[in-house]
Amino acid sequence: LQFVESGGGWAQPGGSLRLSCAVSGFTSPYYTIGWFRQAPGKEREGVSLIDTATGSTVYLDSVKGRFTIANDKAGNTVFLQMNSLQPEDTAIYYCAATLGTRLTLLATYFGSWGQGTQVTVSS
Repeated sequence: LQFVESGGGWAQPGGSLRLSCAVSGFTSPYYTIGWFRQAPGKEREGVSLIDTATGSTVYLDSVKGRFTIANDKAGNTVFLQMNSLQPEDTAIYYCAATLGTRLTLLATYFGSWGQGTQVTVSS
């Protein structure tokens, strides 16, 4: 799989950013695509995922009500709309994919990864 991530950058606390992840090279129409993040000195954590077959979504508790994951009709591009951003959201955000349905935000379940995009939230 090949990933093209975009949309990272800087935002003030309370601001918004929208991340995009275009994925190509699928060998199956059904994948789970997730967003993970890693802040300096911290372990990588799952932020959100979407099952492209059913549209089912999962969110990290700390982003529920603030972040929304969605994919386009073709299912090849996944978006993460991030609202009400806080400094603790600062991290490198990675897009990842795994074959089939994986409704668990564990990085070890995802075998294909993008290069990451930096998100910085500060005043």
